[in-house]
Amino acid sequence: MKRREFLSMAAATGAALSMPRAFSASVPTSGVPSQPDACATAASRRGKLLILIELKGGNDGLNTVVPFADPAYYALRRRIAVARDQVIALDERIALHPSLRLLLPLWRSGQLAVVQGVGCAQANPSHFRSMEIWDTGSRANVYRRDGWLARAFAQWRVSHARAAAAIFGSVEAGPFAGLSFAHASHDAWTHVPDPDDAPCFNRTNVNLAEDDRVTGDLFNASFAPPSRPATFLDSIEAASRTAVVGAQQGSYGAIRVTLDGFDTHANQSERHAVLLEQLAQGCATLHAELVRRGRWNDTLIITYSEFGRSARENPARGTEHGGAASHFMMGGRVRGGLYGQSPDLARLDGTGQLPVEIDFRRLYATVLGPFWGLETRGILHDDVKPLPLLRA
Repeated sequence: MKRREFLSMAAATGAALSMPRAFSASVPTSGVPSQPDACATAASRRGKLLILIELKGGNDGLNTVVPFADPAYYALRRRIAVARDQVIALDERIALHPSLRLLLPLWRSGQLAVVQGVGCAQANPSHFRSMEIWDTGSRANVYRRDGWLARAFAQWRVSHARAAAAIFGSVEAGPFAGLSFAHASHDAWTHVPDPDDAPCFNRTNVNLAEDDRVTGDLFNASFAPPSRPATFLDSIEAASRTAVVGAQQGSYGAIRVTLDGFDTHANQSERHAVLLEQLAQGCATLHAELVRRGRWNDTLIITYSEFGRSARENPARGTEHGGAASHFMMGGRVRGGLYGQSPDLARLDGTGQLPVEIDFRRLYATVLGPFWGLETRGILHDDVKPLPLLRA
């Protein structure tokens, strides 16, 4: 059976093997432990892994997490609303889009949090500027060039912790922009030739091109190359195979995977359903693999997007750039459930958008503080409170 077929089967059935293995670890063929197995032995002592899933283009939160009990939803979206008899109800008011069915096992096991009303106050309708705000973790009136994860890595540098990062599905550095490394040709990411051959890569076993230069004391940091696999599920598989956290206790890792296509100005219903199905399959696949490798309890998966979509549909059976939207957080330490206020379509703002109830930076503060144990204010440059959704 091919690896992709196994991952898809595991995701679809919710099955997962419990044998703990490091990322990209291989099974030994002799009595001599291989380097991957040495990494696997240390898996239980390793630090925390963040996986960001970027929904590029502005995901429609209202058709992702559906307020199916609100008549205003169907009045505003006569042609693109998700029918009541098709939604996956989470309670008496809120439901998931039917394409997200593969997330149900995580919801039922209490490991999926649905955070409603997430966004940026005074959001910008430009894709570029809004994504810059989300990537830098800043207020709308603050202009920065360094990503919020780059500032997190800077704290680890001071403490000499081991940290690693990887990007799949996009060549943009995004939240990693401004990391302390230099490169003569392209964004300074060191190259990992094959994750299966380098499951615990570091500066001694990465394969640098002649013009690759890493400057300064990078606190034993490792970087996987930005890449654009053929499909989102290829990106998910690549992410699951990438050794982003070393074997040392107290190490940390961050991966970003991009799913593009959410700028649904026309013919949204069919396009959005396909995208959400890919998202659900990707998350289910990651869950199956991380459980199999003994990493699920040390991982936090978060979705994010530059903005939501308009509450009212447009004449092209699509939506325009909007305001707040719902996002997902999942992992072995997540206290599942609904967080934030359900969409109140009677309280649209002056531009007809859903108002922001939860500052998007609270998602980041939850990662930085309770999950990673970093000093949040020094990274977000503001007093941002984490969300109370992680178990100790």
